[in-house]
Amino acid sequence: MRANKSPKKSQRLISPTGIIKLVTHTMMGAALGLTFGLALTLSNPAVADLLNHGGSQAVLVFTLTLVTTFAIGATLTGVVFILADDEES
Repeated sequence: MRANKSPKKSQRLISPTGIIKLVTHTMMGAALGLTFGLALTLSNPAVADLLNHGGSQAVLVFTLTLVTTFAIGATLTGVVFILADDEES
């Protein structure tokens, strides 16, 4: 049997500390999405050509899609990390 855990050091998901960690993961994902989009545009001339001919709407959709996808993925990964960290401590 496991001993009772100390409640004073709990880092639950729905706490100020947990929310800050979750927002941090979301921001890291958004930054990673922007970086990936820049690297893809610079390394693949076909993507850059599509964005040049697509206008500002194409650039907006491309950027928002990458940022949102990476941010959601990083947020879900952060939830898993926070919950796993709760179980360890």
